[in-house]
Amino acid sequence: MSFKCGIVGLPNVGKSTLFNALTNSSKAQAANFPFCTIDPNVGVVPVPDTRLENLAKISQSKKIINTTISFVDIAGLVKGASKGEGLGNKFLSHIREVDAIIHMIRCFDSDDIQNVNPTVDPVRDLEIIETEMMLADLESIQKRMEKSNKKNVDEIQLKILEIALDCINNDKDINILIDQFETKQLNQSGLLSIKPKIFVCNVDEQSVQNGNDYTKKFIEKFGEEKTIIVSADIENQINELDITEKKNYMEMIGLKQTGLNLL
Repeated sequence: MSFKCGIVGLPNVGKSTLFNALTNSSKAQAANFPFCTIDPNVGVVPVPDTRLENLAKISQSKKIINTTISFVDIAGLVKGASKGEGLGNKFLSHIREVDAIIHMIRCFDSDDIQNVNPTVDPVRDLEIIETEMMLADLESIQKRMEKSNKKNVDEIQLKILEIALDCINNDKDINILIDQFETKQLNQSGLLSIKPKIFVCNVDEQSVQNGNDYTKKFIEKFGEEKTIIVSADIENQINELDITEKKNYMEMIGLKQTGLNLL
């Protein structure tokens, strides 16, 4: 079974465009209205590995089987999703099924693209998504702990839930769980807030090299380590070119490597 990575964010931030670029397809409809994606789109992509290619040459193997990763295009979440706003409960359940999360963040201005919020604010947008996931976790924890009083449950899972509940209620960093428990144990908990995550700042063509004021604000708040600056539109355009055209186009706009390779 391949590793599953869910693309998550507010409506109209470029999730489906990124999904199409990652999977080199047009499977996901990218439209200028909220919730154009309802059921998640799934695409399976081989992970390039030069080590495999070198080993194949040494062993004269005719067949190389790459590891694969599944990308899941999940419909846009909105404020109140944990209470069912915008079909939020359904979309949150799709996030539970993935192994890691790509947070797609809008970092561009456009009068042509509808925005569910009146202004572009990447910090606020991520906080909306993470708050909704945390509230969904809170409800899930409370229900499961109520059940644990009625029947025997795994002690480790109960401990995870107790610590997570304390973190959420007292505004502590829930990621302390990662240092205390094994990945397998945390995955069994089904908590959204502790899934591995990466942040993708979706920018316009002018900002793809050095970012912009929005990306600077975002990185200042959440750090550079897990943040990638990408133009989903450019990545889609690059995918449609042959090797020579791709090289020339990337040189023209000053890109040394695609955002997808970085991702």
